[in-house]
Amino acid sequence: MSLIVETGTGSATAESLISVADCDTYHAARGNATWATITTAQKEQALRRSTEFMYEAFTNRWQGYRSNPSVQALDWPRQGAVVNCVMIMSDVVPETVKRACAEMALRAAAGPLLDDLTQGVTSETVGAISVTYDKTSNRKTRYASVEALLQPFLKAGGGVSVGLART
Repeated sequence: MSLIVETGTGSATAESLISVADCDTYHAARGNATWATITTAQKEQALRRSTEFMYEAFTNRWQGYRSNPSVQALDWPRQGAVVNCVMIMSDVVPETVKRACAEMALRAAAGPLLDDLTQGVTSETVGAISVTYDKTSNRKTRYASVEALLQPFLKAGGGVSVGLART
């Protein structure tokens, strides 16, 4: 099944924020040779999982709102997103967001992005070795490089974001 890429129209059937070809170019430019070793079908699957992860992880954190909220399948394009004092056009998926999707696709090609969480182990002893785990630590994997790429597109402080301008 051919990958359906969001082009800025707010498609109801879009499955990815970036195309396989653009993702190939991105990874080739960065020397990520692993990406080139997988099939096109595997790349499409990884891009679908990457986009789904971005939805699950960031949908409530993006600035603005979907351009066509009653129809579009993905979080981009958006209205009301401002980066570096510049309003993002409501009919585009920003290049940085596409790059983040490509980064996540590389990780998705290697395995699950969101593992099921289980009850944490507080103490474990095997022979003479004993380990105690921090019960309060976050057991989810965080992708710091992707979060850093996306930071300008996210709401400040996890709350309502309001742009200010001097007059």
